[in-house]
Amino acid sequence: MKKRVMLGLSGGVDSAVAAYLLKEQGYEVIACFMRNWDAMANNDYLGNPTIDDDQCPQEKDYEDALSVAKSLDIPLLRIDFVKEYWNDVFTYFLDEYQAGRTPNPDVFCNKFIKFDVFYQFALQNDCSLIAMGHYAKRVKEDGHFYLAKAKDFNKDQTYFLSQLNEQQIEACLFPLGELTKDEVRIIAQKLHLSIATKKDSTGICFIGERHFKQFLHNYLPAQKGDIVDISTGQIIGAHSGAMYYTIGQHRGLGIGGIPNQQAEGWYVVKKDVIKNIVYVTSGSDNSQLLSDYCLVTRLNEYESYALDKKHVKAKFRYRSSDVDVYIEKLNEDTLKVTFTNRQKAIATGQAAVFYDGSLMVGGGLISEVYRDNKRIDK
Repeated sequence: MKKRVMLGLSGGVDSAVAAYLLKEQGYEVIACFMRNWDAMANNDYLGNPTIDDDQCPQEKDYEDALSVAKSLDIPLLRIDFVKEYWNDVFTYFLDEYQAGRTPNPDVFCNKFIKFDVFYQFALQNDCSLIAMGHYAKRVKEDGHFYLAKAKDFNKDQTYFLSQLNEQQIEACLFPLGELTKDEVRIIAQKLHLSIATKKDSTGICFIGERHFKQFLHNYLPAQKGDIVDISTGQIIGAHSGAMYYTIGQHRGLGIGGIPNQQAEGWYVVKKDVIKNIVYVTSGSDNSQLLSDYCLVTRLNEYESYALDKKHVKAKFRYRSSDVDVYIEKLNEDTLKVTFTNRQKAIATGQAAVFYDGSLMVGGGLISEVYRDNKRIDK
């Protein structure tokens, strides 16, 4: 008897090819389209740059998922997790921005939606396994399940999966782990799937691509304030709301030429959301962006791998390179992560993910950042 697996079918090329590969491997595949954001109720889909007509992008994705399911001859279910997404992911997202941090909602969308309530829905439909079109590998080491980096390092998504526990990892299949994105596209084209050349989604998980400040303003209206040179204390510009800016941000600051000063560009180094001030530094003085260590909380740990007194690799942004760090546990939910070499633009709220070789061995959220033993994030 074939094993039943429920696959999250998004309407994109990755999940479509994942469904095909699972069928080829002998699984009975039940596809499911998750609707987790109500764009119509929130009246925010207008102005989305991916839309060229009046159709909500989620409904277009659902039509694409239907087309794929028909082509692959697999059933397609549809489920709404709008309430769960709002309570467990989007509320956290807003709270973090209000606190002046830079959240990554995809991390918690995976933890609470795709690998939790979706998995419970799969069990209710007699599927003991779930599957996703993520670029990651599920591996078993010494009797324990871990995630490992995908073959395509450029597309590897273990960073976004860093809050998954071992039970969630054990329950999920990742058919794309041994493929590159180009190989996935080729398979889709050979199958003549309608979405073979569909553009990859790069927006917020389930919310999509849109003008970010405008979208955030719908939920967190902000007041204009001063942009201040952190070295001189001089006001050199105005911002549209301190919470909207990211540590290390260089573009879109709107700072004009400063009299008697050579143009070097400006970078955000600190935000004070209480006083509504954005602090910047000149491009000629990147030292203000550097830090020696950070504290990491909201830890995701594995019983089989102690995150204490270890030299490992760490990733602090999805597109950043892995760096050498030393981790030591200060208490049950706090790590001190010391960088071998000073790091640039470490932002609170972002995920810190740890690797032993290609094995993902835990993660957490950056809560404080230090240089020369002085806290610099506030």
